[in-house]
Amino acid sequence: MKGFVTALRWIVFLVAAVAMNFPVISTLVTSLKTNAEISSNPGLWVQKPTLENYARVLEVTERLDIFSYLFNSAVASLIGAILPIILAFPAAYAVARRGYGRNILLPVVVNLRAMPLVIFAIPIYMMYQWVGLLDTRLGLGLILAVVNLPLALVILVNAINDIPIELDEAARIDGAKIGSIIMRIVAPVCRPALATTFIFGFITAWNEFLFGLMLTTREATPVTVGASFFFSASGGGVQWGVAAAVMIVAALPPVLLGLIMYRQISGSMTAGAVKG
Repeated sequence: MKGFVTALRWIVFLVAAVAMNFPVISTLVTSLKTNAEISSNPGLWVQKPTLENYARVLEVTERLDIFSYLFNSAVASLIGAILPIILAFPAAYAVARRGYGRNILLPVVVNLRAMPLVIFAIPIYMMYQWVGLLDTRLGLGLILAVVNLPLALVILVNAINDIPIELDEAARIDGAKIGSIIMRIVAPVCRPALATTFIFGFITAWNEFLFGLMLTTREATPVTVGASFFFSASGGGVQWGVAAAVMIVAALPPVLLGLIMYRQISGSMTAGAVKG
């Protein structure tokens, strides 16, 4: 009976895993098919696997350069993930320990993230045009940092709230200044939350399409926008195999980052769940 229950659990787990990841599986399978096979065999079975689609994606031409798109996304995403932490961490400490902005500032910042980003499209474009940040990695990274700031603030405020205030008081008795308390006492304890904030911020910034489409044209085009250039690069309609391959390549960096940092994410999510 115990073996039957275990087997049933595995069956349920596999069915759920396949159902949740079906779009990814379908895209991966399509990327391994030729155009002829995609037309004749739309199912999940690959008769003659091929890497031709990936070869075409990785081929650098005058018009298409996947490596440049990946680099642009990496730089902009790093700015968009690190800068919010630098800005939000001291602010989170002030909110959590001193109560500054808890009733007004924090709800306003969080609610700004709930608004559709397209509302900010026109004023941001005009401002960027005025200061010369259009089609630059820095400009794209800065707006991605603004997008990630509310989430970073919420995660870090909750993390600091879970730290006993007695640690701060003991450090003050020993003569530590506020900067030393934040960097040497609070920051190490908040390491899982900081890692989670970075990962979520990086993934959000990497997947951002609207501002990448609006604010870049050639030099700073991110992979989310550049990937669309491959869909009909050879003419004659959408090249589904190439489109699937470029989507798989574009999704690899955030997926790998999430897998590598999984323990940090799970540690942050369960922190403070049990107290007493």
